[in-house]
Amino acid sequence: MGPQKAAQAYLSKHQDAKMFKVTLYGSLAATGKGHMTDTAIIDVLKTVAPVEIIWKPELFLEFHPNAMRFETEKGEPWTVYSVGGGALSEGPHPTDLLPIGPDIYDLTHLVDIKHWCDNHGRTYWEYVDRCEDPSIWAYLQTVWEAMKAAVERGIDGDGVLPGPLNLQRKASTYYIKAKGYKQSLQTRALVYAYALAVSEENASGGTIVTAPTCGASGVLPAVLYHLSKGHNFTDRKILHALATAGLIGNIVKENASISGADVGCQGEVGVACAMASAAACQLFGGSPSQIEYAAEMGLEHHLGMTCDPVCGLVQIPCIERNAFAATRALDSNLYAAFSDGRHRISFDRVVEVMNQTGHDLPSLYKETSEGGLAKSLSNLMHPDSANMG
Repeated sequence: MGPQKAAQAYLSKHQDAKMFKVTLYGSLAATGKGHMTDTAIIDVLKTVAPVEIIWKPELFLEFHPNAMRFETEKGEPWTVYSVGGGALSEGPHPTDLLPIGPDIYDLTHLVDIKHWCDNHGRTYWEYVDRCEDPSIWAYLQTVWEAMKAAVERGIDGDGVLPGPLNLQRKASTYYIKAKGYKQSLQTRALVYAYALAVSEENASGGTIVTAPTCGASGVLPAVLYHLSKGHNFTDRKILHALATAGLIGNIVKENASISGADVGCQGEVGVACAMASAAACQLFGGSPSQIEYAAEMGLEHHLGMTCDPVCGLVQIPCIERNAFAATRALDSNLYAAFSDGRHRISFDRVVEVMNQTGHDLPSLYKETSEGGLAKSLSNLMHPDSANMG
């Protein structure tokens, strides 16, 4: 999504170009083929002129490992960074290509927002309502509809996912098998199926919601879809939970990172789990302290998780990680619900630790497909999968 948006921004200023040259650096180049980065860029720019893609996976620019440089036969080159969840940054050299939006939230740490909630007798979604334009609720309804549609398409899908791994879709099978289990097991199996469904849609190029990223897009929809179906929560309640989940993701994005290339999969699946944990806890009537505790556990217990996609594809181990994180979110909610919400380590502290841990990880464990599972399973790569990492 980020590279596609960057291409659109660059094209808006170069409608008369005769050619485009786009250089991909670092992690963006190492996993670019598997993530269809080149396809996303070319599909936008080729409407005006031919496009040349140059791959430089060995070269990491200082600001962020997901870097790209756009050039034409005339004019200044443009360097921009894909920083996670479709968001872009120009780093230390801003231009007029990326508009700077207003600061929506006056508080950027959960401890301060929790204090606001406690002092005003409110909860997190009401803080979002105070800060956002009223149109946020129509937008979140659109988000919820997209999430439900992704689950339902994925449940109905079958066949093999694109790419050299020849990985079979599993969501439909898990869903069918779940129906045959007794209630205590059916709950978990259905959550697995819903998370697999959305993750498989993402892996096959379907429309999903970045919550907070494409690679972690199955966690929050799985939890919300399951709770909506199994507990008859109204759309109004689900939208309030989405607002809280978005607030949690925003706090991490503001104070750390949601980019697997920057901090590993803890910033993607870990943050998605924290978002889903908070959303579930709110739906079940958790206090602000209990919701904060649920989010803290959702992220804490993913600390150190590496981003090591086999062949640079969002398939192995990404899809299974979404399924397990969805059930872990429900566990975090349950654990927090049994407590009074008091605990020693705050969510904000875990965000700090996650950020530091991610920056301490070697680059081969951060979306380069050069280490971890990606390296140990490199024999699965197809001979035609060059430039996938």
